[in-house]
Amino acid sequence: MSLARNRVKSSICLESYVKYCEQYQPHDPIMQGCLPSNPWITDDVLFWNMNSEAVTVPTKLRVERWSFSFTELLDDPMGRKEFLIYLEKEFSAENLCFWQACEDVRHGESSKIPEKVDEVYKQFLAPGASRWVNIDSKTMEKTLEGLKRPHRFVLDDAQMHIYFLMKKDSFPRYLKSDLYKSLLARAIVPQETKKSVFPFMRRQRHSSPSPALVTHTTEDDGKAKNSNSVKSNSGTASRL
Repeated sequence: MSLARNRVKSSICLESYVKYCEQYQPHDPIMQGCLPSNPWITDDVLFWNMNSEAVTVPTKLRVERWSFSFTELLDDPMGRKEFLIYLEKEFSAENLCFWQACEDVRHGESSKIPEKVDEVYKQFLAPGASRWVNIDSKTMEKTLEGLKRPHRFVLDDAQMHIYFLMKKDSFPRYLKSDLYKSLLARAIVPQETKKSVFPFMRRQRHSSPSPALVTHTTEDDGKAKNSNSVKSNSGTASRL
């Protein structure tokens, strides 16, 4: 029973890994290359410019990647910006703003943590707050207790509650919205360009021959030499 169960788990893990690889393969710069050109081996920086935070229209691959997971969307500054525009239309922009404020507390300067925690409480958690977020009573009680001794992780439970709320509710609706579909339709598909490569990349590289092939070739050369030697000796003997 245990062996069969382990086989099922292994099969599920393998299927998930294969699915992950198939999904991300078109976005892999090593497997598929970069458009309009590879900035790691050329002197062209257009790839970086087209994928910067401040672009007017993003690339299609970039927008498609947001649909892979909620984490992919939040990790991209432009993805967060577009998602915020959608949430504002849905009257729930305070959720993303709260999540971002919690990130600022978690990764901010230690000396400013008490001040930032107090600002988050007044803006999002206090009764009558201007951007009040909906958190269950148990999480709110635990968070308020932690605020008495503020530290960089004191808002983690409340942040996680809002994160899953957006992930399960707002994120799927955003992917189905006209806002996302319109941006995906307008997204850029870069055309390949040819740029001069760096000097150290100009030399043509050849792969080294396999040791097995080298050995095999050496043996063939030796046999050929022996054969020619035998023929030469035979011809000398016949003339004598």
